[in-house]
Amino acid sequence: MAAPLQFGLLRPFGIPWPEIVSQWQHIEATGFDSVWGIDHFNRPTDPGAPLFESWTALAGLAALTSRIRIGLLVTSNTFRHPALLAKEAVTVDHISNGRLEIGIGAGGFEPEHRSFGLHYPGPSERVERLRETIEAIDLLLTQDVTTYEGEYVQLTEAPFRPGPVQKPNPPLTIAAHGPKMIALAAKHASRWNSYGSIEEMAERIDRLSKACREIGRDPDELTRSLYARTASLGLDPWESSDRFIEIIEGYRRAGINEFIFDPPTSKQWPAVERIAADVIPSLRVGN
Repeated sequence: MAAPLQFGLLRPFGIPWPEIVSQWQHIEATGFDSVWGIDHFNRPTDPGAPLFESWTALAGLAALTSRIRIGLLVTSNTFRHPALLAKEAVTVDHISNGRLEIGIGAGGFEPEHRSFGLHYPGPSERVERLRETIEAIDLLLTQDVTTYEGEYVQLTEAPFRPGPVQKPNPPLTIAAHGPKMIALAAKHASRWNSYGSIEEMAERIDRLSKACREIGRDPDELTRSLYARTASLGLDPWESSDRFIEIIEGYRRAGINEFIFDPPTSKQWPAVERIAADVIPSLRVGN
């Protein structure tokens, strides 16, 4: 049986707070499954533009929504110590009454790190640091007291209370494009997320499935999630219902079962509402 289709929207934290709240609540009311922020100190495409801190913004939005799944696409592992990230995650999980999705990636925008005096390791070290972070957070969220001895992460009899609302812990999303990161997602993630062309995503899904089978895991346990960046798609999903369906059907054939879209422009909201009311339910039924 095919996994159910899921639909989410990305809504970064770069507009005034009342507008962010209004848009997140509107996305929830419109019927999407999830809404996601981004984790940056400044926007890579516009470094001088205003941008709120991600986890504190997510905590506020957790208290101001009630149904929709929430998360960051994705947390940069280079920004926070794993123990701090685990504390932030469990706090938001409680505020949201168990609606948190923990999204994480290795970190990938070097100029931002230079500007704020943050260490930016090479690719292999970033992957290894992420592996240790994931292992440490999993222990913290599932144990009262944790000791962990890694090369980059060390915890010594660290008490961690309260535990999360979601048991054993909130679902983990790993953003992964290359072979090492995809192998990490196969081992640890509930959701794998990437972006690219239909052909690129099909190749990565094949690699993900092979990595799962190599460790004895059913590949269908993972949500295969597309960050449907308009720039990567080469198509505007909100142009029309037919365009939206074209995008969904193309990537579904590649194996995608979740679509997280860039935010619409203010003029596109009526089209988003029509698609959410008429097109998305029919796609779910036909899945």
